[in-house]
Parts: sequence; C-alpha cells; structure tokens
Amino acid sequence: MKSFFKYVLATITGIVISFVVLFIIFMGIIGAIISSASSDQEVVVKSNSVLYLSFDYDITERSENNPLGSLNLPGYSTKNIGLDDIIARIRYAATDGNIKGIYIDAGSIGTGFASLKEVREELQAFKKTGKFVVAYNSGYNQKSYYIASIADKVYVNPQGTIDFRGLASSTMFYKDLLDKVGVEMQIVKVGTFKSAVEPFFLNQMSDPNRLQVTSYLGSIYDTFIDDISVSRKIAADSLRAIANDYRVRNADDAVHYKLADAKIYKDELLSDLRKRLKIAEKDEISFVSLLDYNKKLKDDASGAEVAVLYAVGEIVDGEGARPGEIGGDKFSRELRKLREDDGVKAVVLRVNSPGGSALASDIIWREVILTKKVKPVIVSMGDVAASGGYYISAAADSIFAEPTTITGSIGVFGVIPNFQNLMNNKIGVHYDGVKTGKFADLMTTFDRPLTAEERDIIQKEVDKVYSTFTKVVSDGRKLSIADVDSIGQGRVWTGTQGVNNKLVDRLGGVDAAIRAAAQKAKLSKYKVSQYPEKEDPFTAILNNSKEKVQAWIAKEQMGEYYRYFDLMRKATEQSGVQARLPYSVEIH
Repeated sequence: MKSFFKYVLATITGIVISFVVLFIIFMGIIGAIISSASSDQEVVVKSNSVLYLSFDYDITERSENNPLGSLNLPGYSTKNIGLDDIIARIRYAATDGNIKGIYIDAGSIGTGFASLKEVREELQAFKKTGKFVVAYNSGYNQKSYYIASIADKVYVNPQGTIDFRGLASSTMFYKDLLDKVGVEMQIVKVGTFKSAVEPFFLNQMSDPNRLQVTSYLGSIYDTFIDDISVSRKIAADSLRAIANDYRVRNADDAVHYKLADAKIYKDELLSDLRKRLKIAEKDEISFVSLLDYNKKLKDDASGAEVAVLYAVGEIVDGEGARPGEIGGDKFSRELRKLREDDGVKAVVLRVNSPGGSALASDIIWREVILTKKVKPVIVSMGDVAASGGYYISAAADSIFAEPTTITGSIGVFGVIPNFQNLMNNKIGVHYDGVKTGKFADLMTTFDRPLTAEERDIIQKEVDKVYSTFTKVVSDGRKLSIADVDSIGQGRVWTGTQGVNNKLVDRLGGVDAAIRAAAQKAKLSKYKVSQYPEKEDPFTAILNNSKEKVQAWIAKEQMGEYYRYFDLMRKATEQSGVQARLPYSVEIH
C-alpha cells in the first residue's frame, strides 16, 4: 500500500512539475512573440514601393496592443489598426521617397462615415504631393467606394460591380421576442425623439423617430454624394439619379456611368502599376502593407505637450470592466492627471461614444469643467458623440465634428425590466420576501411590475436628469434652456446639422482640433501625446482574455447573428437612468 501511495504521489508531483514547466515554456513563447511583435523596429521599405491599403481589418480609434493577431488563437486572431495610425502612416508615406504611390484594395469597410472622411482627406493630401493613388477591386460596397473614389483611377473586375444605390438605416425591434420569453421592459423617458427604448415596446419606428432618421441620414447622404461628385467630376444630381434608379448593376454599368474608369483583371492592374513605377513587365512590384508600415512623423520632443485623451465606447459607472467601456471614475481620473500635469498645456478630448450612464457622464463632465479652468479643452467628435457622449463634450471651449458625425440626442430614459412572467409562468421560479418600508425593494428586485407611485418616482428622477442635461448644454454652448430643449428632446443630428443649431462649432477632424487647442494655448511649438497610456501587450492579454474568448466563442456559434445577440445583451443591461443614443445606428 505504501508503494502504491508513493507511486501515486510521485505521479502527481510529476504531473504538477510538468504542468509548471510547460506553462513556463508557453508563457516564454508568448512573451517572445509579444516582444517581437511589439518592438519599435521599423519595416524596411524598398525603393520604388507601393503602399497597400486593404482595410480588411478592424478599424478602431486607436491601434490595440494585439501581438497575437497573426496567430489563430481564440479571441486574438482579429487584426486591427487605429484611425490614428492610418492617418499617421499615410501622412508619412507622402514624405517617404521610397513610396511612389498607394494601391487601395477595399471591397468592404466596416467603420463609420466620419472616420472614412478623415481617411479620405488624408488620401487627398497624399495626392497633392504628385504621387499616384489607384483603386482596384472585384466589388465595392458603398463605404469602400467612398474611399476608392478619391483615387486617380478607379478600376473594377470585369465580373464585379460597384454597390451604389443610396444609404439605408435599419433598426432591430424585439418587442415580440420579449413578449414570448415573458420579459416586460418598463420604460420611463424624457424627449419626443428619445427612441432608444422603442425596440422594447414597438415593432416599427414611431413617426418622430422616422423623421429624425430621415433627417440625419439625408445629411450624411449629402456629404457622401458631394464628396464623390467632386472627386469623380460627376454632377451631384446625376449621382443621385444613378443611385435612385439603381443603374449600376455590373462592371459595364460602373464604367458607363463613370463611377469606374475601366474594367480590368488583376494582371492588367499590375501592368498599370509597373508603368507608373517605370519598371519592366517582368519586375516584381514591392508592396508594403499599411499594417506593416509602422512609420509616422515625429513631433518635436522639446515642445510643450498637447494631450489627446480618447473617450471611446459606452459610458458606464465605476472603472469599466469590459474592453471598449468608458468608466466614469477611471476616465475622470485620467483627465484629472492631465489637468494637474504642468507639462500638458492643452487637452483634446476625442469622443466616439453613444453615451450610457447619466451619472458617469456627469462625473466626467465635472472634470472637463475643472480642466477648462486651467487649460484649453477642445473636443474632437468621431463617428458618434451623442447623448452621454455629448454631455461630456458640452463644456469644452470648442467642439469639432465631421459632417457625418452622429451627435446630439440630448435626452434621458430609464429602463426597469420586469421578469415576473418569465420567472413565474415560463420557468416556474417564484420570489418572496419581507421589507421594512414600502419602497425598500425599488430597483433591487425585478420579479414584479412597478406600482404607479414607483413609476412616478422614477419619472421625476428622469425629468431631473434631463433638466440637468439641458442646463449643462445651455451653460456650455451659451444657449437658452428653451433653445436647448427645442433641439434636444432626444433628437439625433449630424455634424453639419450640429453647426447649424450651435451644438458644434466647426467641421474638421482631430488634427484641426489639435491645431485649435495649440492656438488657444498660444503654442508655436508643441508635441502631441495620446492618453490613456496603452497597457503593455502582456498585461492587455491577461486583462482582456476572458472577454475576448467569450466573444470569440459566441461569434463562432452565431455567425452574422452575433451582432443581434450583442445588441440584445446591451439592451437588457441598460437598467437605471441612461443618457444614451437611440439604439445602434447602422448605415449601409
């Protein structure tokens, strides 16, 4: 028996030691990969090279530390690049003598129109250096064509086409689904246009919601058409007619209506590039992927600092547990550090957020107010800066937005789920308890409907938050409460519309905001730094691994339906008072 236990113990010890050794080896390998992938070593660019833009990767506001992106690991196989790096690398390429031109190979792009406009403008600046820009693909969606249309030549595969039929926006409504599973979402709101809650109790858009979507979608479409009209030298009215009648259905149509310059095969495209590079037909073209081209213009390190602080994602209470969340406490702490840093002379708040928690938004707003008292604060709006995203922007010295930025949505709502029918009748679970006061279980239990008195209490709280919201905007934008209410009521606007109703000061991207911040701080010489500081790759992997793997598993199982699941998950988590954009805005 002693021998038995001895061998068992030895086996267990051996297994543990082997596990530890293998773990150390595994972590060493991962560490080596991270170290190699995250090094600052710049890619070697051969002379007479072409910068290759495919956009077949996630485009975020900032590049994420994901050195495992090239590996087939659950949750880490997605490549990404930040808008900041896209802009910086194209800008550097314009000065790089080894880069002779850009080849855009984009069939589909998944980011917002405001981000695309910033990329498009940088490509336009690149062209002004005399270098070429050529676009080629077998099939362009409307966002990819918006980018491609800036090129000197737009080519399409003979069997391909260009999707050009106008913009559309759709919303998912899940009232019937909630009814079937026995969940009642009890809604309290302020704002005729605050339609974030409509999917809970309607199966289609309300008239006010349809009005606002028609309005802002039309504004975005105007920019889309006008920009393509200038670059392709086609009258805007003609472009609208082409789209309205869906005249472009194949490559021949695309060439006929001058959306494309020619229909060619890939080998013909390569021949065209060789002619531009002035090399022989047999010579190999040197392509450099934008992902690998890790070069950027460097600021003068001796100058004063303009800090760009990124507010990206949903605004939540506390620290923010998930990637892509703006924790009210955490973010306000970052802003406080910049306020107290004497080396930072101005702050650019880059906002790309649909909003979220009203409380967290107010906490961040307070830090903006305090920072503004000691140094300039300029807001640069990305694709979305609405509701809570606008709340935290309102106090800034100046607000910049792109024409296609989604903003406004000055309104508030509360969502209190009632799971009584689901629990009692669907799955047979019942709750019972005691309480010391009539309202002791208010907002703590969701197994019963609200009483009329409880609903009135919550409505008054929502009204109070809306009153605070309008006062914040009134003070920050120098508007009367009545004026704010008239453009508020939860209504969504574009950046262009925001300039007209004084919610936005100027149209422009983050660079324009940086220049304005430096000018207001009276800086003739400055460097630009980004905050929050990025986690080192190893820490980022450890902190986000659970969420990434969970999302990966869900996406693998659900495929294209994952986004609907994610929307539903976020919707059911929106308990309490929210300053949030109406639903998820999808434009395609």
